[in-house]
Amino acid sequence: MIKKMKKINVILGLLLLITACDNNLEQFPPNIASSNSLTDFGGVLNGAYYYQLASVTPMAVMGDFRADNAHMTESPYTEFDQFTPNLVAMNNQFFGPFYSALYKSILSANNVIENSKDAIQVGEAKFVRALSYFKLVLVFGDVPVNLSPSPSPSDPSIFERQPVSSIYNEVIIPDLEAAIAALVPSPRVAGRASKYAAQGLLGKVYMHMGNFALAETNLAAVVNGATAAGIILKPSFTTIFGVANETNNTEVIFATKILSSVVDEYGFTEFWGWYGGLDTKSLAPLDADLDAAFTAMETADTGAKTDLRRAVTINAGKTASPKFPQTGGADHDWIELRFADVLLLYAEALNENGKSDEALVQLNKVHTRAGLTALTNAVLSTQALVRQAIYNERRLELAFEGHRWFDLVRTGTVNAEMGQTVDSKYHIFPIPLSEILATNGVITQNDGY
Repeated sequence: MIKKMKKINVILGLLLLITACDNNLEQFPPNIASSNSLTDFGGVLNGAYYYQLASVTPMAVMGDFRADNAHMTESPYTEFDQFTPNLVAMNNQFFGPFYSALYKSILSANNVIENSKDAIQVGEAKFVRALSYFKLVLVFGDVPVNLSPSPSPSDPSIFERQPVSSIYNEVIIPDLEAAIAALVPSPRVAGRASKYAAQGLLGKVYMHMGNFALAETNLAAVVNGATAAGIILKPSFTTIFGVANETNNTEVIFATKILSSVVDEYGFTEFWGWYGGLDTKSLAPLDADLDAAFTAMETADTGAKTDLRRAVTINAGKTASPKFPQTGGADHDWIELRFADVLLLYAEALNENGKSDEALVQLNKVHTRAGLTALTNAVLSTQALVRQAIYNERRLELAFEGHRWFDLVRTGTVNAEMGQTVDSKYHIFPIPLSEILATNGVITQNDGY
């Protein structure tokens, strides 16, 4: 098993003083000092970013191994490939650290939002808080909401799960709108939120809500302003991934920065190890269905061209993915949002809004970068055909980046793509048992688990 050590550029004092709690519910770690004695909340903001680290590998495993891109081969990890109550066996390794770290990120962000006088700091903190809640609702559905830097542990209501719709409308969307207003599009600083990171994430949020009109508006703002902000598709897909390509990467809108040497709350095999088949629990993780999807894309190409993404995504033995090379290992950043993702979401929103010709323009920016022949409305002559083409493109473009399962759920295509009927209760994941037990059941388990 590959163990990981990670480091983000966080003030040493912050790491020493933001301590682990006795249980995941005790989400009140001291943030450097009492908030009323602080004047610079930069360290607390760094803490909010730092806690995102433990969400990375769980999102990768849930996004690809739950779907049809990858699979586990050793019990009980094979439960990711099953749709039964037994997935709770993954509590300690994946769901617990994920849940705990995101609420600590939220708590740090709350402290900055409540107390900092720096508008940029507050904007970044609102982005991080929105990102944290977005991940939580994608994974668990209804979750508790805390917007205070010092919630009362004696108030059990703070643990009651709130509806996803309320979290979107009352927390995530307002936070992202505030971040858009506070932040600038450039210069972009690696690992820090920007205006277009917030606007791109807001567009994605609206896509998950099925609000294609507002999704189009926000995604269009990113696409139309991208060049001026230094955001462009890299000319070659081969130069997006890997440690050597992380500096000044024009395609990455926001990434969780990872440097080796400081341990976070997730202490097991990292995402690049799972994808690369470097853990005994899945030495050959590649799902043959993904290889077949590349073949189908190439077969359908009118110019009989090879998809240049295949060699980056699938190794020669067709067993694993070298997308994040073993070289550099634990220094790989986790890409939360890149320009190709935004372009494909924008294409999808345009198509859903009855603008299929415009959608093809955006889709072809990604499609032709992969070395494939431009798609035309002569072949994709209906909205449904364009929709499926976009879905197909997202799968190949974003494979092994933690998106696939959440895209299947968002688009209502789980059953069709997985080739089986999956009860919708298994579209989300089990709440960590530690949270349920620590609150005497105030936090409830998801149906089916």
